[in-house]
Amino acid sequence: MTSTIATYQMISNNIVRQLQQTAKRPDVSRDTDYYLQHIGQVKTIDQFLGDYRLYSYAMKAFGLSDMTYAKAFMRKVLTEGVTSSTSFANKLVDKRYRDFAAAFNFASLGDRATSTTAATTGTVSKYVRQTLEEDAGSQSEGVRLALYFERKAPSITNVMQILSDKALLQVAQTALDISPMTSMAAVDKQATMLAKQINVADFKDPAKLRTFLQRFSAMWDMQNTDAASSSPALTIITGGQSSDMGLNADILTSLQNLKLGR
Repeated sequence: MTSTIATYQMISNNIVRQLQQTAKRPDVSRDTDYYLQHIGQVKTIDQFLGDYRLYSYAMKAFGLSDMTYAKAFMRKVLTEGVTSSTSFANKLVDKRYRDFAAAFNFASLGDRATSTTAATTGTVSKYVRQTLEEDAGSQSEGVRLALYFERKAPSITNVMQILSDKALLQVAQTALDISPMTSMAAVDKQATMLAKQINVADFKDPAKLRTFLQRFSAMWDMQNTDAASSSPALTIITGGQSSDMGLNADILTSLQNLKLGR
């Protein structure tokens, strides 16, 4: 079995080509063509929610597929928009709803909401990336989580954003070897603990982000025994002998020297 770190690096290092291949897949291409051909014809929230193919495509693009059924909820998100700090979407902890309401800004743009770049090609780009991550997840949940964190990391400005996102938190806890049981503690205590071990500004540095995700990948394999036997990066963490699985000396050194504090 290929290690999480090797698979993640293979995809991440060739992300443009991987996205192009995903976009060309018959099912993805077919759904995208339908979306681009019809989204501009949608002028109201009712029309948007009423066309399942358009609506479900958009929901998946923003990582909200599991909420596609909740049309009353999403109607409120779209109706109130994001202009007011007290709008429904802005009150929700999950930032994905604000992003969705901003992309399909019926509240501010009315019948022009679906003609913006965010609603058209921007949503298509998100859909393709989401599909790529889901495909990776069908083979390895660890790879999906690493790719998701990589995509979200540059926009993280504080540890509360990590705590409010289950996937981001799982990556952080795994990389830092923090027990998931700590999630039962008060949020402010979790934030204090996480802030002592993570400098979120580092995530804007591609090299530091990559090292952090290499650490996560190695720890993920260690905690998931089926993959652990084939993950050479674990030898750096566990003290064993390294093997040859596509990890060069620079990467192994980075893992060995990774500092988890500030």
